[in-house]
Amino acid sequence: MALLGIDHVQLAMPHGGEPHARAFFVGLLEMDEVAKPAQLAVNGGCWFASGPVHIHCGVEEGFLPARRAHPALVVDDLDALVQRLNDAGVPFRAGKPLDGYLRGDIADPFGNRIELMQRT
Repeated sequence: MALLGIDHVQLAMPHGGEPHARAFFVGLLEMDEVAKPAQLAVNGGCWFASGPVHIHCGVEEGFLPARRAHPALVVDDLDALVQRLNDAGVPFRAGKPLDGYLRGDIADPFGNRIELMQRT
């Protein structure tokens, strides 16, 4: 038995958060929205993809943002993305140095932590 990869990462969001998720993941991170299967769409939420990266935003009762647990997304131009995020009012907090990476954190519209990393 061997693990072959990660199919997707799920982030929680409150009821009614879909428009905010779309504005963030499609509008700012330039991901594509992926249609949810009908049997899952009844639960709300939305799915996004960019190449092999898949993020699912699921509605959670009693939602609280994840501030420690997080996905780390590898990007090709951190400076350009940080500028686009800053222009949209999404603050970026530079991370501690890590060999081979420029990195830092943002929050999605619901306060979930997302790490951004660029290989150096």
